[in-house]
Amino acid sequence: MKMPIFNKLLKYFLQGLLYLAPTAITLYLIYIIFNVIDSRMRLILARLLHIDIPGIGILVLILFITLLGFIGKSIFFKPVNMAIDSFMAKTPVIKLVYSSIRDLMSAFVGNEKKFNRPVLVKVNLISNLEKIGFITQTDLTELNIPGKVCVYFPHSYNFSGEMFIVPKEHVTPLNIPPAEAMKFVVSGGVTKV
Repeated sequence: MKMPIFNKLLKYFLQGLLYLAPTAITLYLIYIIFNVIDSRMRLILARLLHIDIPGIGILVLILFITLLGFIGKSIFFKPVNMAIDSFMAKTPVIKLVYSSIRDLMSAFVGNEKKFNRPVLVKVNLISNLEKIGFITQTDLTELNIPGKVCVYFPHSYNFSGEMFIVPKEHVTPLNIPPAEAMKFVVSGGVTKV
């Protein structure tokens, strides 16, 4: 049975909304938080010191996020963080977005950095085509895929990439710092390593 054109358009619209909403909502919330902090801080500085510093909110926001990171490492904040994680894990739609963003952020800046093992992977045995990627998982027994590893291939000039499961013997570790490998791949090979 053919889907009417309106239903197809609605499906595409909802799919586009699904792609756009998390980013748009995040940016909007940052914008609101910045405006609230900026207006309040400017008012406080104007009353106390009789000075007006436009954009002071961005400095306060950066300091707040840094302070939150510092507090987050302390033993007192761990129960709060666990409670937030537990709440988010129980909320149906938020769970997917929250856990994905949390895992992606921790892959780059957390204690469990995932993109720290750059490798060269043979992706086509006939033409000897190879790609630079990063091993993200070495044990895939939970997926019932023994002898293979999970390799993430970032795209050039984009903040996306592909993940492949490849035989271990097709993977060659690179003797370069992870940051240099990422810079090389993201720049499309333009940057010197």
